[in-house]
Amino acid sequence: MLFGCPGQVSGLILRVGQCFFAAASVGVMLSAHGFYNSTAFCYLIASMGLQVLWSFGLACLDLHALRSKKNLRNPVLVSLFVVGDWVTAILSLAGACSAAGVTVLYTKDLTLNYCQSPSHFSCNKFQISVVLAFISWFLLAISSHVMFWLLAAV
Repeated sequence: MLFGCPGQVSGLILRVGQCFFAAASVGVMLSAHGFYNSTAFCYLIASMGLQVLWSFGLACLDLHALRSKKNLRNPVLVSLFVVGDWVTAILSLAGACSAAGVTVLYTKDLTLNYCQSPSHFSCNKFQISVVLAFISWFLLAISSHVMFWLLAAV
């Protein structure tokens, strides 16, 4: 059995980690002043919000399968997991990359002086939120890869 398969403890840990880091990314970004001025940051919040919902739903399903000792290796169910994981993984990666690009622009572009002003402390929060989003995406990428191989084996 592969690490991270649905209905196993490792799968539950992956889903809880995805949900936690995505929710943390959203929380940190929402606490940053002026995040709404960038469409990339708003897209990051939307994509991470979708990932929280998806990962939380599958974590609940994994928990139910563990408690009732059900097998989730149904080909139709695994196909749904594959499609959902790949869609959320692509959206999450796009959100994290676009927010990272804007964060780099804010922190490195000397003409904007956005992060150099003493009254603006949100740049650190932007960076932390982007790092959390990439960690969440990495965990989702592991799940997506496992689901793909599980679909091939079913």
